[in-house]
Amino acid sequence: MTNPLNYIVGCMAASELNYETQKIQTEHRLKLARFWGIEDGNNILEIGCGQGDTTAVLAYLVGENGFVHGVDIASPDYGAPLTLGESIDYLKSSSLSSRIQVDFERDILSDDVAFNEHTFDAVILSHSSWYLNNAHELEKILQKLKKWGKKLCFAEWDTRVTTAEQLPHFLAVLIQAQYECFQSETSSNVRTLFTPMDLKEIATKAGWNITHEKSIYSPMLQDGEWEIHQTLSEYHDKLINSNEMPSRLSTLIQSQIKLLEDAINKNNVRPMAAYTFTAE
Repeated sequence: MTNPLNYIVGCMAASELNYETQKIQTEHRLKLARFWGIEDGNNILEIGCGQGDTTAVLAYLVGENGFVHGVDIASPDYGAPLTLGESIDYLKSSSLSSRIQVDFERDILSDDVAFNEHTFDAVILSHSSWYLNNAHELEKILQKLKKWGKKLCFAEWDTRVTTAEQLPHFLAVLIQAQYECFQSETSSNVRTLFTPMDLKEIATKAGWNITHEKSIYSPMLQDGEWEIHQTLSEYHDKLINSNEMPSRLSTLIQSQIKLLEDAINKNNVRPMAAYTFTAE
């Protein structure tokens, strides 16, 4: 029998650039999808599908009788070293193709995006909420999804760090979230930082009842290192170009950069865990 992890990774474009990296990313998303209880035959809507890391896993698990409809506000030209479009095109050329539809440049809050009531067995947001502009936007999305989906499946980084090794990842995203408040246009991965407590509150306000929640730790994920590199490489330009930022906040961020650099020197880097829940 084919190993599910190896099968899914083989369907993804990034596996040709770095197979082991993609394998680690896919294994994490398999953990999430199994916690969510994704089953054969499920019809799924995924918001913020990006390069298809979670999409591929969902498509595998729903089987030939299921379907995954991905929606992302980004352009297919967004992303590097592979664009979103290149990644999804590769996935669509795989054996999972018939189970997947992805629509780019679609704002889920737009009036022209609509589905019948309870069309989907599950609606998914997986590591995509920090791309949003604010809590109100997330609440509006979750309210709209309540009409279309029977179950909400959600995952985002768990900011409740439990080890010194996770501290650099947390500091990196915290710094990004602060200077992104003063950016009018951005392509950052972290635009609004939601804690697990924020997410539960927003989901409840949107009408969802959380049924199960868990913190899932995948220590080999590379995301902590990626975010640290992103922060250290861009923070100087971000501060210079943030004309409306108070000088005291700029000074505070530079102090946090020093803490980040010190934490890297003293500890190995490990990612934060992922906070995930299901709701009905």
